[in-house]
Amino acid sequence: MALSINAWSEPAAYNNVNNANKSETIKLSLKESSYKENNYKDIQDLDVIKTKVREFLITQSQGMPGVVSVTVGRIDNNLRLANCPAIEVFMPQGSRVWGKTSVGVRCNMQPTWMLYVQANISVKARYLVAALPLAQGHLVTNEDLVFENGDLAQLPSGIFTDASQLIGRSISISMSPGTVLRQEMIRQPSVLQQGQTVTLVSTGAGFDITAEGQALTKASEGQVVQVKVASGQVISGIARQDGVVSVGY
Repeated sequence: MALSINAWSEPAAYNNVNNANKSETIKLSLKESSYKENNYKDIQDLDVIKTKVREFLITQSQGMPGVVSVTVGRIDNNLRLANCPAIEVFMPQGSRVWGKTSVGVRCNMQPTWMLYVQANISVKARYLVAALPLAQGHLVTNEDLVFENGDLAQLPSGIFTDASQLIGRSISISMSPGTVLRQEMIRQPSVLQQGQTVTLVSTGAGFDITAEGQALTKASEGQVVQVKVASGQVISGIARQDGVVSVGY
């Protein structure tokens, strides 16, 4: 007797349903992947914001003497902002491009948003201190001065980085060796007054740039002074005669 063995196979209807389910799963997976990709593109890259803040602060601090270093603080990675092709970085009222500061960042296109980013600007340079005990009324000589190196942003305002601005000036208070020389310790005329309209001058290889601004503090020749320009930005430079502030590039 011959035995007949029939191999069992899934019903055609079952195969069709199974294949259909697999097809739907693939479609859903592709849709989910596409959604995630598009959604990712709609979110602002936080590293782009940090780069723009750093570039802005470097530009704003180019008039500083010495070597400028900018460190941008951390931005919360959980922050979800709409991707913006028109990012603007600005200095909030009362902030300064010096030491620890806060920088504003906003999107000028819909949907608009704004945030503040912490940063630190250090300026490594030489500054002048008293080499000897100096009495009130003493006329400063070259032997009375010595340079030290440090972060100018960590020092009091009104320091000196140019010895020629001190020679022959009169000491207004007695001081001990190592005292950081500041404007209020020296009797000398100011070349810029607070609120004065000044001319910012920048000279580079093959170009000269000038702009007007307002001095935020009084300053003697050779001192670092901050100037507010028409756009509201604050730029630092070196005070000169005749209402000029030189900005280095």
